Amino acid sequence: MTHMLALIALLPLLGFLLNGIFATALGGHRFSNKTAAFVGCIMPLAAFALTIQAFLMLRGSGEYTPIVEPLYRWATIGDHTFDITFYFDRLTAVMALIVTGVGSVIHIYSTGYMHDDKSFGRFFAYLNLFLFFMLLLVLGRSMLVLFVGWEGVGLASYLLIGFWFDDLTNAIAGRKAFITNRIGDAGFLLGMFLLYRAFGTLDMDTINSAFAAGSATMVSASLVGLFLFIGATGKSAQIPLYVWLPDAMAGPTPVSALIHAATMVTAGVYLVARMSGLYLQAPDASQLMAVVGVLTAFIAATIALVQTDIKKVLAYSTVSQLGFMFVALGVGAYGVAIFHVVTHAFFKACLFLGAGSVIHALGGEQDIRKMGGLRKHIPVTFWTFAIATAAIVGIPGLAGFFSKDEILWYAFASERGGASWLWAMGALTAFMTAFYMTRLLWLTFFGASRMAPDVEHHVHESPLSMTAVLGVLALLSAVGGYIGIPHFLEPLMPLPPVVEALEHYEHTLLYVSVAIAFSGVGLALFMYNGPASRAAGMARAAGPVYGLLQGKYFVDELYAAVIVKPLAWFSDVVLFKAGDRVVIDGSVNRLAGLTQWTSALLGRAQSGSLQLYALFVMVGIVGALLWSWRHV
Repeated sequence: MTHMLALIALLPLLGFLLNGIFATALGGHRFSNKTAAFVGCIMPLAAFALTIQAFLMLRGSGEYTPIVEPLYRWATIGDHTFDITFYFDRLTAVMALIVTGVGSVIHIYSTGYMHDDKSFGRFFAYLNLFLFFMLLLVLGRSMLVLFVGWEGVGLASYLLIGFWFDDLTNAIAGRKAFITNRIGDAGFLLGMFLLYRAFGTLDMDTINSAFAAGSATMVSASLVGLFLFIGATGKSAQIPLYVWLPDAMAGPTPVSALIHAATMVTAGVYLVARMSGLYLQAPDASQLMAVVGVLTAFIAATIALVQTDIKKVLAYSTVSQLGFMFVALGVGAYGVAIFHVVTHAFFKACLFLGAGSVIHALGGEQDIRKMGGLRKHIPVTFWTFAIATAAIVGIPGLAGFFSKDEILWYAFASERGGASWLWAMGALTAFMTAFYMTRLLWLTFFGASRMAPDVEHHVHESPLSMTAVLGVLALLSAVGGYIGIPHFLEPLMPLPPVVEALEHYEHTLLYVSVAIAFSGVGLALFMYNGPASRAAGMARAAGPVYGLLQGKYFVDELYAAVIVKPLAWFSDVVLFKAGDRVVIDGSVNRLAGLTQWTSALLGRAQSGSLQLYALFVMVGIVGALLWSWRHV
């Protein structure tokens, strides 16, 4: 099909334009909610169908020859040209199928979750816009096209996180996400500038080939890799730029599932995997990536241990799982990182949407301390949430078990890992993941009800549009690990070599991973399937550590004290009061005052007396004559 790849991206854009014009801009009366929902859902579904067709065409080529689709020439500057070209290879296929597939079911879920919202059409317009930019990001052959999509998903996430902008908390969360991502984007731009200066092109396959061939000697791979990784830390919420993602939970729950589980936050992982040819020649940047990834995973998991907001637990879990992905990237297991992107999209989208179903059933309540016993009231939500929880915990046979185990294995045994402490930190993080997710499941669905009587009276299962989506995602969370993503991507991104002396540890570490998962589950059940005083006593025993975790290590407060407040003071005192009011306004005001004084002085001569005017004329004539006689 001509321009198939362009249609995949443009269909969601068409949905945005239709809903944006007829359901929003024209007063919202041209489209009913049903029409807005139909338009908003049919476009991603059509894009998903075309993505499947593109994948079948790619597979039909035998050797999976990439599909290259030039669209048009964007700009010509001197001898340099910038083209809009779409590129569909194995990696693009995996990412595009996740974006359109998971994105489509989240759109369907939203029809039930947002059905009473006054800005129903605007919500679907924003969702479609986000999907368009995300597809632009993964389909672009050039890093420049990718960057347009990269910035676009930042804009769309700002609109979606702050969707209920009349609530100040939501507005601030959207702004925080937007600004934090711009910090990372500065690094991305610097990396792009260096690559373009060295190669005269931003086509990623060309750049990767140059690095793989060893001909890229005009630029430091580690330096460029570091700059691109800075961009990835912003978009994929790694230390130190992870602080925006937990606050982004202020937006509607489908937004959390789409942006912060399956798509946008994995953009940084995709970028590094796409530039694997560069990172294979950048061991220093890769080692830093692995260290930052494992620290992010560990720290986010410790914070999740004590969270009481159902969405905040999942938010810090997302940050932690993204850390695992960067560990895999850092040790050179790029295909394994993408494997975890896929499985994480399944189980985390199911968990977020399951949390949305719980919140929907409880009339907006998000505090797990005010839940309990919900498995009897909302059984479909419970079972799907339980399956997704088991998947992220790493119960054998489910999706998360396969991808997480491979990450831990390569962190232990790969030549680029080269440090068993990466495995140890990752294993400890996996134990905490099992603990806090079991805690979340238990406090939400088991035990005695802690709901207010008026809330419990109205608890009900979500509509079919929501529970059917939960069922699909729960099924994928169960069987998604059997999709051989690393093997499928291996011709494009070979798996890292394993240290020969460590090969015999593979099965042992597999059993250890299983033991870690069940140990975390067992400890959580011991703590919470019993007297409430047991968990409370543990919290008291932890003392200052518990307070530190509840305060989220006070990173936000540190940033506010060290960065935000000094910048606010500098902006207010130096730029506004001194610069704007004194220098700019002062100079204009003084010039106006001088003009006023001069006009007043000259105005004294305008007395209206004809005799005085005649005198001035005579004086002028005499003066002119005297001046002319002086030069005779």
